[in-house]
Amino acid sequence: MAEHDVIQIAEILEKPKVSTDKYEVVHRKSEVFYPQYERKNDLKHQTHYCPGCGHGVAHKLIAEALEDLGLQDQTILVSPVGCSVFAYYYFDVGNVQVAHGRAPAAATGLKRACPDKIVIAYQGDGDLAAIGTAEIVHAANRGEKISVFFVNNAIYGMTGGQMAPTTLVGQRSTTSPWGRRPVNEGFPLHMAEMLSSLEAPVYIERVALSDNKNIMKARRAVRKALELQRAGAGFTFVEILSPCPTIWGKDPVEARKWIAEKMIPTFPLNVFRDRQVEIPNNNIPPHKTVAELVEGERKAAGDGAIPRKQHHFRDLGIKIAGFGGQGVLLLGQLLAEMGMREGLEVSWLPSYGPEMRSGSAHCHVCLSKDRIGSPVLSRPQVLIAMTEISLRKFFAQVAPGGTIIYGRERLPEDLAIPQAQVVCIPASEIADKLGSAKVANVVMLGALLEETECLSPATAMKVLEAKVKNPALLELDRKALEAGRVYIDHTVAIGALTQADGFAQ
Repeated sequence: MAEHDVIQIAEILEKPKVSTDKYEVVHRKSEVFYPQYERKNDLKHQTHYCPGCGHGVAHKLIAEALEDLGLQDQTILVSPVGCSVFAYYYFDVGNVQVAHGRAPAAATGLKRACPDKIVIAYQGDGDLAAIGTAEIVHAANRGEKISVFFVNNAIYGMTGGQMAPTTLVGQRSTTSPWGRRPVNEGFPLHMAEMLSSLEAPVYIERVALSDNKNIMKARRAVRKALELQRAGAGFTFVEILSPCPTIWGKDPVEARKWIAEKMIPTFPLNVFRDRQVEIPNNNIPPHKTVAELVEGERKAAGDGAIPRKQHHFRDLGIKIAGFGGQGVLLLGQLLAEMGMREGLEVSWLPSYGPEMRSGSAHCHVCLSKDRIGSPVLSRPQVLIAMTEISLRKFFAQVAPGGTIIYGRERLPEDLAIPQAQVVCIPASEIADKLGSAKVANVVMLGALLEETECLSPATAMKVLEAKVKNPALLELDRKALEAGRVYIDHTVAIGALTQADGFAQ
């Protein structure tokens, strides 16, 4: 080394360090991401995405926009099945994981239940444009106030590289080894253009992650979609053309070029919709409680007032089970309408097979003084089992201390149910004696009302009168309701006498 070189190095080393206080660090991980990713203990510093994948860039654009706009604590991110399935490990926001294609439906429910939140649906092309086509079209057509970020890489990335609805003409995949042929597989779907043909969306744009210039445009589009949602505008949609190097069989640089050279000519970048849309609001229901709405309808119809019942429960979950043709689902509907008439929040969720008769059928009914979070009952307080098969299938689900009303005269000899009180009533035999097996479900309804005192028999009759137009059948229903109540009352009385006789002895 020459002497002057040694002197220059020494001078550089002797120079005071330049203060960095006046400099701002620009490249950093957004605060919207978790400090560490807990998906794998040994890889807490990195995501699961392949090198060069566009999801990482799209995530960063969304996270930075949420941070810049101060929306982190207000945001709910809905992510479905696909390469982005683990988004909830990365975004430090409210997260909801949903089934394949169902993000718009879930996002709709979340936004309507929490209108003050920012709700984002994040979807891939196989998810949104295939199994989820109907979901996204109808959410857009309703003008749901959500933001949808649609990552289009023209392929099924997670499940092995099958042809997607957006796969290009001539593009090969594991399910189109000769390339996509319009005569056989049809043309690729243009989701941005399709949705822009609807009246309700307010903002639709297609962007690309092909180079820095287009990434900056994508950043502005993402931010604008979220700003519009924050301002209370309607449906916003950003389609993001994104690289998938692994499935395309290209390195990351080639994949970016392929977007510019192949995808953009097929899917032109454009702002397809940017306007305010006024959706008529004259049909928006008034913000009243269920009790107020029911009372108003009752007065308008000139219906007689039903005395207000003081319910002894905060919430009550009832599972009704039997087979098709027994009126299982109808019994649930009757209970739900009765609950509404008595000012309760209600839900009714049916489940049944394809058979019109003899197939398995059950439903969940929730009655509550508070808003109901889910219509699904994993631990019902009451089980109405109209058949032995239903009893054996569901008795273990009943919450400890709950009640089972079984539609037979006695329990099977080999069945012990220690956690719940069991009441047996031969509903079918009682209905036959009244003149029609059709009213066995109403006999069970009477038994439920007498045993639990959850709802008023007077309300039950009002509901039956509103639903049953045949006078003869309505009279049978009235008798069946009373028969169920009398049977339980009689059984309780006999039980009390037997117990008293046992004490006397």
